[in-house]
Amino acid sequence: MKALRFYAPEDVRIEDVPEPVCGPDEVKIRVRNCSTCGTDVKIYHNGHPNITGTTTMGHEVAGEVVEVGADALGGFAVGDRVQSIAAVPCGECYECRKGWMQVCENQTSVGYQYDGGFAEYMIVPAQVLKVDGLNRIPDGVGYDEASAAEPFACAINAQEQVGIEEGDVVVVFGAGPIGCMHIRIARGVHRAGTIVLVDINAERLKMSADAVHPDATIDASTEDVVARVLEMTGGRGADVVITATPANLTQEQAVAMAARNGRISFFGGLPKTDPTITLDSNLVHYRQLHIHGANGSAPEHNKRALQYIASGQVPVKDLITAHLPLERVLDAFEIVRKGEAIKVTVEP
Repeated sequence: MKALRFYAPEDVRIEDVPEPVCGPDEVKIRVRNCSTCGTDVKIYHNGHPNITGTTTMGHEVAGEVVEVGADALGGFAVGDRVQSIAAVPCGECYECRKGWMQVCENQTSVGYQYDGGFAEYMIVPAQVLKVDGLNRIPDGVGYDEASAAEPFACAINAQEQVGIEEGDVVVVFGAGPIGCMHIRIARGVHRAGTIVLVDINAERLKMSADAVHPDATIDASTEDVVARVLEMTGGRGADVVITATPANLTQEQAVAMAARNGRISFFGGLPKTDPTITLDSNLVHYRQLHIHGANGSAPEHNKRALQYIASGQVPVKDLITAHLPLERVLDAFEIVRKGEAIKVTVEP
């Protein structure tokens, strides 16, 4: 079968490899869609500390069950349409037992420690099944939509942390697919009030705004974002700010524009070579600000994402603006890098 194999940074190859064999406690799927994200691009160029050998990339996976091991958990059957979690908790550590599976200290990942979905077939490991991380796709939801449930789940986790309330002013930095999902969730689930989308790429900002219709957009390459948000809110600032972009400046701007009792999500991680910001601690103190991290998602968030998609409460189909075959997966990475599409999916 064909698979995208990672050997080293910028040494990533589409190769013919043996079709994987399903173990007694595993499930084998025919991959129908594996969507791409900025993390794939970062891995391609820089590698990842959790990838210590050659592996098949891809972690936003949906497909069809073709084989079920005799001892596999979950009661799956050949022909089931399924979506897999990407971040795999151990289910046993202190954090998992507290219900904080998204910050499991022993977390492993599909496409890192386990071969991922940029391939014709993929083995769903026993650990995914153990934590109830393989989900049946609801009727009426396409494989492409289901593959978007994984990043969607990450956005759900982040918004749980900040607690968006009806009528809140919400600012989202980053007009990529995850920024679009944040807007859809904030509006469709939490009934946010005014929603503002910010980006430095004017073309991407327009493309995403045309899809998800924020109440306002700000081109941060030409405008003072903080001043504009304060002007729009009569000087009060934003109730919630989500930085869905790996940029240091946006985190500093988020603190500067937050209203009293404002909630901030540092959703996008910063480069490991430059992970620090200048924080005006007095703003945090006197405005009683709440700054939250957001690390991936738990299995439950994936289930909820599929439910929101199935109900139509948070549509994602129109956000998938490019469908490419596996042979063009590296082209998909380049489209993501340039921001030329909202969401790009690969169809092996």
